[in-house]
Amino acid sequence: MAKPRTAVDILKLLNKSNCQDCGEKTCLAFAAAVLQGRRQLSECPHLGPEILARCTDDDPPPPNDNGAENRLAELRSRMAGLDLAEAARRTGGQLLNGRLTLKVLGKNFSVDADGKLYADIHINHWVAVPFLNYVLDGEGKTPTGVWLPFRELPGGRERAPLFEKRCEEPMKQLADTLPDFFDDIVHMFSGRQVDPLFESDISVVLDPLPRVPLMICYWRAEEGMSSSLNLFFDETAVTNLNIGSVYTLGAGLTQMFSKLALRHGFVETRTA
Repeated sequence: MAKPRTAVDILKLLNKSNCQDCGEKTCLAFAAAVLQGRRQLSECPHLGPEILARCTDDDPPPPNDNGAENRLAELRSRMAGLDLAEAARRTGGQLLNGRLTLKVLGKNFSVDADGKLYADIHINHWVAVPFLNYVLDGEGKTPTGVWLPFRELPGGRERAPLFEKRCEEPMKQLADTLPDFFDDIVHMFSGRQVDPLFESDISVVLDPLPRVPLMICYWRAEEGMSSSLNLFFDETAVTNLNIGSVYTLGAGLTQMFSKLALRHGFVETRTA
C-alpha cells in the first residue's frame, strides 16, 4: 500500500463514519489535519496496526507534513546551549568524541552540540523527539521499580483511551497471533523477561531510554476470559520524559513491532 499523499488518500483508509472519536467533526476534517501535520494517522482509533504500518514507511514525511519536522528542529536548536558532559551524567549516557551517546533499545543513539543525530538504527521521529526531550529536560531520576499504568502517570489520564487503542490493543493482537512475539522482542531489542507481576503470565522489560523503562505484561486467554496486555512505566517516567513523549514511545514501539510482523508475513492484511 502506498503511503497516502493527499487528504483523499487518507480518507480512503478511514471508515467514514464521522464518529468523532478522534476529536474532529468529520473523517474528512481528520484526514485534512493529518495531511497538514496537525494530527497523526494513528490517532484514528479504528485503524488496525497493519494499515498503520503499511502507511507509515521509513521515508521522510511529505513536504507539507511539517508538524513533526518543526518539533524536531526546535529541539535540535536547543542543543546549542547544553552542557553535554552534564547531560551525560544526568541521563546515564557517555560523552564520546563530542557526542552524547545513549542506549536506545540496546542500540547506540547519539547527538552532538549542533543537534545532529547519529544511530545504529533508523532515526524515526518517534525515537528522535523523545530522545531529545529526554536529553534536554529529563531530571535523571533513578527508576524506583514501582510500576504504573499509563493512565496513572501525571497527565496520562486524558490520553489513556487513545493509548489503549494505539498501543495496548494492537500489541495484544500481535502477542495473540505470534507465538514467539515476546522471545523476539527480548532478543531483538535487548529486553529481559522478569518475574511476572500483577499475576500476569509473561512480563518483559524494555529500555527505550536508559532511565525510562517500559514493562509489557500479558495475560493469556483462559476459559471464559479473553487475553489481555498492558504497558507499565516506572513512577519516575514523567520526571525524565514528558507525558507526550512517553505516549510517543509506546505508539512508536507498537508500530515498529507491527511493521516487523508485516515484513515477515505474520499479520493478515486487511483493506480499510
